[in-house]
Amino acid sequence: MEQNHYSGDEPRPPPYSTYDPQSSFNGMSYQVGKGNIAVISPPSPYNNTVYPGERAESDSPDHDQAPPEYLDDSEGNAFSDATLRRGFIRKVYLILMVQLLVTVGIICAFLYWDELREWTRGNYWFSYSMIVAVFVLILALSCCDQLRRKVPINFIALGLFTIAEGLTLGSVTVYYNAEAVLWAVGATAFVSFALSVFAMQSKWDFTAAYGSLWVFAWTLFSFAILCAILRSQYLYITYACLGTLLFSLYLVFDTQLMLGGTHRKYAVSPEEYVFAALNLYVDIVTLFLLLLQLIGLCR
Repeated sequence: MEQNHYSGDEPRPPPYSTYDPQSSFNGMSYQVGKGNIAVISPPSPYNNTVYPGERAESDSPDHDQAPPEYLDDSEGNAFSDATLRRGFIRKVYLILMVQLLVTVGIICAFLYWDELREWTRGNYWFSYSMIVAVFVLILALSCCDQLRRKVPINFIALGLFTIAEGLTLGSVTVYYNAEAVLWAVGATAFVSFALSVFAMQSKWDFTAAYGSLWVFAWTLFSFAILCAILRSQYLYITYACLGTLLFSLYLVFDTQLMLGGTHRKYAVSPEEYVFAALNLYVDIVTLFLLLLQLIGLCR
């Protein structure tokens, strides 16, 4: 193998040396081999930033700043941003307010429109068909994520559910006098407001008691079957009282699910504003039915 040798008159490449940040290279050119190829190095300061054991100098003002701290939010909830949480709560309560206003309007139509009142009493199929429609829409909104998240189909489905629920409540109120219905509406509004304020201010975590509420609900359902068999007025009153207590707890539970926070075990995703409004609406409507039954039995 032919080896290349430098003659005495030819400049040699700079030798390897220890790194000196204060030194500079003046530049030179030298011949490679016997051909016409030359390597030319322009004058420049050494900038050996990978030299072991030394730290390179930098003109950047941020060279001495530490990297940003890594925050592990894998265990945090979706409400870590207070602004996002407040916007979510406003949206839920706005939807809930519209639902309740529509429902009250439908109930008033059944109370004060005599022809509609008499027609509803004479056509039992209307009440049962509305109950079936309500259950179908509840199952659809609860089980289908895209149905309750995709705009505008989620608002359309929720609107249909609200109308169906309002018609169901209206068909029930025709069997009570207007005074009892108004008392039930007032009691429901007072209880719902008081429980909502309590859920917002209380540090007690009702979201951790989901299993207990579920057991309580199934126990009450079994008690309802017993009431239907025995047909005792005192059992009906007891059932209405227990049901009011249960759905009062559920209203606090669902309110805390919506609020979230660091002291809550569970929280609803900000994308589930329709589902959160649906839960609160069902709790309030069920409270109204139970209070109406309790007032009607005690009069």
